[in-house]
Amino acid sequence: MSRHIDTLLLLALPASGKSEARRYLASLTPEQCQTQFGIGQTVQLDDFPYVHIMRRVSDELTARGHQGIFFVSPALPFRSPIDWLTLIELINEDYDDLVNRNRPAPESAALWLFDRIDAARVRAGGQAVIATLDSALRREIAGPIEKEARTLLDDKVAGVPDSLEGKTVVIEFARGCADGQTMPIPHPYGYRASLAQLSPAILDKSSILYIWVTPEESRRKNAARTDPNDPGSILHHGVPLAVMYGDYGCDDMAWLLEHSGRPDTVRVERDGKDFHLALGRFDNRVDKTSFIREEPSQWPAADVAALQKGMREAFDQIAHGHGA
Repeated sequence: MSRHIDTLLLLALPASGKSEARRYLASLTPEQCQTQFGIGQTVQLDDFPYVHIMRRVSDELTARGHQGIFFVSPALPFRSPIDWLTLIELINEDYDDLVNRNRPAPESAALWLFDRIDAARVRAGGQAVIATLDSALRREIAGPIEKEARTLLDDKVAGVPDSLEGKTVVIEFARGCADGQTMPIPHPYGYRASLAQLSPAILDKSSILYIWVTPEESRRKNAARTDPNDPGSILHHGVPLAVMYGDYGCDDMAWLLEHSGRPDTVRVERDGKDFHLALGRFDNRVDKTSFIREEPSQWPAADVAALQKGMREAFDQIAHGHGA
């Protein structure tokens, strides 16, 4: 194990506390990160902003009488489940940009994103879909999406450090399947499929922090955090109820742990090679994270202490997994 965790996969059902945990880690000094959790100062990646843009593309198309190419409606899941892997390919590209200090500067952020999404979809095993639109329609829908796409691009560029030396890359995503699904979850749903789509460069350096809540608690917290006036927000977006039951009714993390072959690890097979990723489970079934949505000056000391204790237990489990 390196002197600190190089890459931390932050995984859980929606609204479980992933983004709050990420915000808490980002609030710590480098010294606190290292001494408390064995991580470097965090550099953060998340696939949700891409989901939001894909929904915006579909919404702009349906508003003009066309078929939504990623979603049938704002209340329903992906039209094609291959896009769970499209999102991972976008994460792979973001990670490569971090490593290579690449800071894109396209004239149109929306058109740049359209091309990226299509290329990622092809790498995931699907087909390019935005490119099939008439060029005039493509530019027409880019207009109202440009501001949000520019924000995504600016955040991405601002997050590229001059060096990753001494830092920990935190990658957040949620995966699951329909309520009542038997294990193993069918491809391309669930963590098994998405973890196997991560690049070897990521898998070779990754550990997992899994935030444990029940599906019922995930749905409750999703409803509680939803701000309909801020659908693109990391901390306040809401997942439609049909998606919560259809895509996040359960997940396969417990199954993956049971079938890993090594304690406190998840086995991922990629390109004929096995990667055993050390995993720590943060028990958030009794909510320890929602207070993080407030300004740091309003964080109660007792709540911070409880969060820190639970996180340290999870990171100790990661350390044990590395020694397995």
